[in-house]
Amino acid sequence: MSTTLKKEHRSNRPARGGLATFVEAIRQGIWEEMERDASVFCIGEDVGVYGGAFKVTDGLLDEFGEDRVIDTPISEAAIVGAACGAALMGMRPVAEFQFIDFISAGFDMLTNYAAKCRYRWGANIAAVFRGPCGSGVHAGPFHSVNAESFFLNTAGLKIVEPSTAYDAKGLIKAAIRDPDPVIFFEHKKLYRLPRLREELPEDDYIVEIGKARIMREGRDLSIITFGAQVLTALDAAEELEKEGLDVEVIDLRTLSPLDKTTILNSVKKTSKVLVLHEASRTGGIGGEIAAIIAEEAFEWLDAPVVRVASIDTPVPYSPPLEEYYLPQVKDVLDAARKLARY
Repeated sequence: MSTTLKKEHRSNRPARGGLATFVEAIRQGIWEEMERDASVFCIGEDVGVYGGAFKVTDGLLDEFGEDRVIDTPISEAAIVGAACGAALMGMRPVAEFQFIDFISAGFDMLTNYAAKCRYRWGANIAAVFRGPCGSGVHAGPFHSVNAESFFLNTAGLKIVEPSTAYDAKGLIKAAIRDPDPVIFFEHKKLYRLPRLREELPEDDYIVEIGKARIMREGRDLSIITFGAQVLTALDAAEELEKEGLDVEVIDLRTLSPLDKTTILNSVKKTSKVLVLHEASRTGGIGGEIAAIIAEEAFEWLDAPVVRVASIDTPVPYSPPLEEYYLPQVKDVLDAARKLARY
């Protein structure tokens, strides 16, 4: 059975650069880092023979062998623990969660061990913990979570969530090279979205962790967001432009550490801010960003900071209910128009 699966899912080395989807960009990045550095290896459920639940690791087993592409039992705690141990021995593990929802099973090792080793005795854990997050694909409450706020309160963890193919590749490469633990969120709705097919450079490149990106310049209002909601923000900005409102869209890319300089410079330019995120509103990153702006840029504000986020419920399975749960372009338009009139 395993031989059949191996032949069925075998794939050649991905192109270096060229036109790529979001998921292929991540696959390119991991593959190139494994070629560049023999200490890099992948570990997780079905990352080997099957090639990963979403095919991010497809072909890696055939190329690099079972010593560097390791299938594990269904135990996220064991995956995180093994990755931490390997990192302490000088390896650079890339650990996959089939769905990021189940990162909760590894929460203790991530927050009480990986995040604190450098602070406790100066031992760094150079490991990446990656997997698909997000809603909008009708996967129900156990396979749709956005977990960034679970970890924002833990010093020692870097948190990344890209929104473009270029950034996905550049950030996964930067995360693998980083000396500290990085949680790498990949919104599953973006994986094969035709809109995100992008021409990637053939040359080696990284995207610096901790730097936001101005996706659209504007002067009247700032939308600060990340992940799949960047597309929602850009669509809303196009509609608002027809109404004479010039909207700036900031893609955070890194959630910890936040790029406060880019955030505050945008606030100073537009004086009105809307923070958009997919996780539930209460306890979400939007509250932290609003607090930073209130503390450090209050004198530039012409209106209160507005948050647009999902409602405070688990993610519904029913497509109409999930659509109601998630922030939509209409929600952003309504909030932006109200903010513009303030």
